[in-house]
Amino acid sequence: MRFFLLNILSILILLSGCSMKQQADTIFFNGKIYTVDSAFSIASSFAIREGKILAVGSEEEISSRYDSENKIDLKGKPVYPGFYDAHCHFFGYGSDLVKCNLYGTKSFDEVLDRLTEYSKANPFPDGEELKMSWLLGRGWDQNDWVVKEFPDNKKLDSLFPHVPVYLVRVDGHAALCNSEALRRANITAQTKVSGGLVEIKNGRPTGIVIDNAMEVLKEIIPPFDDVMNRKALLTAQQNCFAVGLTSVCDAGLGSDTILLIRRLQKEGPLKMRINAMAADGEKSLQFIFTQGKIKDERLSVCAVKVYSDGALGSRGACLLEDYYDKPGQKGFLLHDTSYFRKIAQQCYERGFQMCTHCIGDSAARVILKIYGEVLKGKNDLRWRIEHAQVVHPDDLVLFEKYSVIPSVQPTHATSDMYWAEERLGTERIHSAYAYNDLLKQNNLVAFGTDFPVENISPLYTFYAAVARKDLKNFPERGFQPENIVSRENTLRAMTTWAAYAGFEEKEKGQIVPGMFADFVILSDDIMTIEENKIPLVRVEATYLNGEKVY
Repeated sequence: MRFFLLNILSILILLSGCSMKQQADTIFFNGKIYTVDSAFSIASSFAIREGKILAVGSEEEISSRYDSENKIDLKGKPVYPGFYDAHCHFFGYGSDLVKCNLYGTKSFDEVLDRLTEYSKANPFPDGEELKMSWLLGRGWDQNDWVVKEFPDNKKLDSLFPHVPVYLVRVDGHAALCNSEALRRANITAQTKVSGGLVEIKNGRPTGIVIDNAMEVLKEIIPPFDDVMNRKALLTAQQNCFAVGLTSVCDAGLGSDTILLIRRLQKEGPLKMRINAMAADGEKSLQFIFTQGKIKDERLSVCAVKVYSDGALGSRGACLLEDYYDKPGQKGFLLHDTSYFRKIAQQCYERGFQMCTHCIGDSAARVILKIYGEVLKGKNDLRWRIEHAQVVHPDDLVLFEKYSVIPSVQPTHATSDMYWAEERLGTERIHSAYAYNDLLKQNNLVAFGTDFPVENISPLYTFYAAVARKDLKNFPERGFQPENIVSRENTLRAMTTWAAYAGFEEKEKGQIVPGMFADFVILSDDIMTIEENKIPLVRVEATYLNGEKVY
């Protein structure tokens, strides 16, 4: 009888212990989990409930405290917080997917060949509708061609004499148009545009328009309808989940697009977490300053995106000294400095971030000084310099002085390294793509891609930061290896620091209790494998809110 009672007691104790366990929706175990917490600790198991991380620890710790009907064996695979692209053009990327793809073309003739094939595969409607049809493309880069000069539109005119053609350069800061497009936009050899350029040769427009001159054409190109915009957003989402992205910061959206994103997120199909910077156009500024900040679990709007200059590749970046390969040309600011001061004051008074595109060192100096006039000293407003591509060494301290966050794109360095020195010369090039120097100012930096300018893959971002090499492992020692960023800091810059740059560090960017259950499982460990194998790593699964989305 005593033996029987002891057995009963043991069973009751066991059942009591089991009943004391908390229930989780899912438990993941047998993994290598990079929490990216302050200690950069690594765990082997974690539990999630209601879309958030419930607990993280060893398998023994989690199994002793939690139970679930859904347990997933990670089979030793590495797990990281969902990757966060701190600067991209999510909506623009999706929109570009339906246009003629000109990325990777090696000559202007190849551009024309692709355009011809695209026009055959996507015939224009007959009749009156033809007047509204445009042939659109993006991605060409003359720096990748044997003849590294801007093309002109003579061949384009011969192929497409009546249909307007608008082909955006890879950086989004220049375009090639045929004569029909220029005619519709009333652009002639006499056209002058403040903050932009219409290229003229032998008394005629070549078809090249740079920066603000592009806006004249954008205004007359028929916009996509809601059906196409919806398709663009959902296709972009699908592709981003496939590379491990769970959050993106879209650097500059109009109010109509922000409202469409909000609607699609509330309806359900758009799951991606989006931090949207409002574009600095009159309509979007009026909307966001009247509406106020937007903040929920999937959409955040608390920043204004401003363009101060153009791009280095198209020589629109505003430099302190002449372009090395174009004496007499320094690039230009896109607006008068009074415009930037006005936006800065409006943002400050309303509590919005100001995030300014600065490629050239002159643009960076102008904007940093305007930031300083408004911010006056250290603060927690997290204003940002987007790209910070060329920064004079004397101006680096202004980031620390005014608590300004550098938001940069490591793959820009490995894409531009073949020709950037031609633009800047042997001395100034060392002030460009200086990510470690920028990191040292505030002990953080936010990493993104600027896609569709670059590939959307965060693994390519990681490799470019830690190796400073292209996908062919060139150059052998890395481009300016003094600015290689450590693997730990790179992972932080793609997760928790990216979240911090958008005031979201308390909800994403780490695998710790209370955070959204956004994480990615990779085929191999990017923190430990050989450097040249990093671009070959595959995304095995992407989870958002505890739901497997890829």
